[in-house]
Amino acid sequence: MEFVCFTEWSQLPESAQALFDTGSNNSVFFSRPWLENLANTVLVDDQSMLLACVIEGDEVLALLPLMKQQSEHWDGLTHLYSSLFSLLLVQKNQQAVLNCLVQGFSQLPFVSLQLGPIAEDDSVLLKLQQTMQSFGYECHRYFRFYNWVYKVQGQSFKDYFASRPGKVRNTITRKQRKLSREFGYDIRLFIDQDIKQGVDDYNAVYKSSWKANEQYDHFVEGLASQLSEQSWLRLAVLYVDGKPIAAQFWFVVHAKASIFKLAYDEAWKKYSPGSILISYLMEYVIDTDKVEEIDFLTGNDAYKKDFMNERRKRERLACIKPKQRAGVVNNFVMQLKRLINV
Repeated sequence: MEFVCFTEWSQLPESAQALFDTGSNNSVFFSRPWLENLANTVLVDDQSMLLACVIEGDEVLALLPLMKQQSEHWDGLTHLYSSLFSLLLVQKNQQAVLNCLVQGFSQLPFVSLQLGPIAEDDSVLLKLQQTMQSFGYECHRYFRFYNWVYKVQGQSFKDYFASRPGKVRNTITRKQRKLSREFGYDIRLFIDQDIKQGVDDYNAVYKSSWKANEQYDHFVEGLASQLSEQSWLRLAVLYVDGKPIAAQFWFVVHAKASIFKLAYDEAWKKYSPGSILISYLMEYVIDTDKVEEIDFLTGNDAYKKDFMNERRKRERLACIKPKQRAGVVNNFVMQLKRLINV
């Protein structure tokens, strides 16, 4: 058993795919398409990817995707759009693998390591934290954000919609009728064909929305392409007379639907095209994809409570290497507090 680091995806042994397959069962954010696209499109000049692994023979036993910085403070390979992060770890001999991984960290030149956002009940990250602490690391957890989800529990869309607040049901039904009566509309769902058209229409809506221009358009385009190859993409666009006026970027992976990006043209706000579109996609993922969970990902926006039924916490794990100078530690803690606004 040995600690090995890779800086290119092509260097990874083929056996690593088993970890990604298991990881994607839990979250798309643990999948290779997500991580590979992120590494290829959003890292800036002073950042680079490092895949910290434990290997025995030809088998990859653990994989922790990291983002190297020129500073002494490193992070997990995440981004503004990452809603979850974890260590990919085999089931067997976990403690021995974790010991090897943490011992290997001594070879890396970071002073502090931040991993997040993480689920507060992630048992693998808890074991990693406990192992790092046993090796002398000082570790702390900090609140990052709330995460709203809906547990479908075998419901049909009809059952789901009937359980929504009356105001929400009435608004969606009324706006559907109003838009249909006054203009007519069509909805197109892009899964694995004509993806460029779908992304172009999504971008057109985004530019006409209340949001700023998409800062990471290459990331979104790359992600749509990667997800479509797995038939994980659910990109829906609402059109009036052929013009896209609302778009939503979802993905469905192993019976879990994730609501990733939402946008609508401000000029059509009074018709609530976003609500019409979310109702369409809810019906599709519940009745056609047969998902077990719908995840609104990042944020505690008030409207999410109207569509979801459970709120979870996401945290950040921050660890400092043992025997660091007090000044280094204090500076890191001050920077972390500014980052999370405590």
